[in-house]
Amino acid sequence: MAGLWLSSLTLSHFRSHKGSALRFDERPVAIFGPNGAGKTNLIEAVSMLSPGRGLRRAAAQDMTRRPEALGWKVTAVLHSLHQVHEIEITSEEGAARRTKIDGKPAAQVALGRIARLLWLVPSMDRLWIEGAEGRRRFLDRMTMSFIPEHADLAIAYEKAMRERNRLLKDQVRDGHWYVALERQMAETGVALHDNRFRVLDRIATAQAGAATAFPVAELELTTTEGAMPATSSDFRDALSESRFRDLAAGRTLVGPHRADMRGVYAAKGVPAEDCSTGEQKALLVSLILANARALRDDFGAPPILLLDEVAAHLDASRRAALYDEVCALGAQAWMTGTGPELFAELEDRAQRVSLSDVDGITKLDEKQA
Repeated sequence: MAGLWLSSLTLSHFRSHKGSALRFDERPVAIFGPNGAGKTNLIEAVSMLSPGRGLRRAAAQDMTRRPEALGWKVTAVLHSLHQVHEIEITSEEGAARRTKIDGKPAAQVALGRIARLLWLVPSMDRLWIEGAEGRRRFLDRMTMSFIPEHADLAIAYEKAMRERNRLLKDQVRDGHWYVALERQMAETGVALHDNRFRVLDRIATAQAGAATAFPVAELELTTTEGAMPATSSDFRDALSESRFRDLAAGRTLVGPHRADMRGVYAAKGVPAEDCSTGEQKALLVSLILANARALRDDFGAPPILLLDEVAAHLDASRRAALYDEVCALGAQAWMTGTGPELFAELEDRAQRVSLSDVDGITKLDEKQA
């Protein structure tokens, strides 16, 4: 089976990395070093190779190494199925990211057509117990991994909704101002909702009968205002009928931006928010692995996985099980941890990168194998 992996990654003035150049093979990558050495920065650079704002959702200007630099650059050689691509991502003087694929300018969404990346970072550990916005974002990342164009739909919907909300806050009551915006929201909103449902079905299928040591998470998509209208015409009518109520609230109260993804620990029938911290983490790992298995079948290769500090939050048996499943999947998983002992169960199935922080400059040890 064709693969998806990085054979080269070069950073220039990206976060703590003044200048780093690394070479890799298809195996998982174990990155270890003390806190502050730049481990998360390294995998954040990899996350720039996908649509969106990366695993930290940071502004481009915040990724520049200070004080000596005005911008940053990430370049990578990506092996995607039977093709090899050179990708270059740059930002100058705080400007938005610019993308080149094989030397030609490209839109960010184009990255989603040649690469699939999934990540799990410590900030997601509170996914089940915090607000619905984080769960929607998690679901939309899963959706974009299957349907890259989902990102464009989300942007178009948010833009139209912001303009409609501005009218509502200004107490504009003339319906003519709303018609075009509500048509745009209706068309993109229904497509967003349908995409989310399709992907939840794919995740459920990938979890069913899978040989995994991690618990199955049953997922449900709900909305705070009852059922989401099934057609764009119905949604347009719902927006029109909701105007007076929305005027009182100063914002749009119906639509896919009000959706929430709820999870249940299937074997116990316990809502994810009521599970222990360890169980909640295991459910997240389970979803990432199910997402990866489904992508392997749909895309033709497993995605690149970015797992930040995942080993530190799993016991030894679960850690070994994760490594076994990652290797069986055939994914190039980039995993970070504070010490090499966290990756002992991988043995020679992974390549290793040791980072150390010397005088504020990240150094990469010569041995990577």
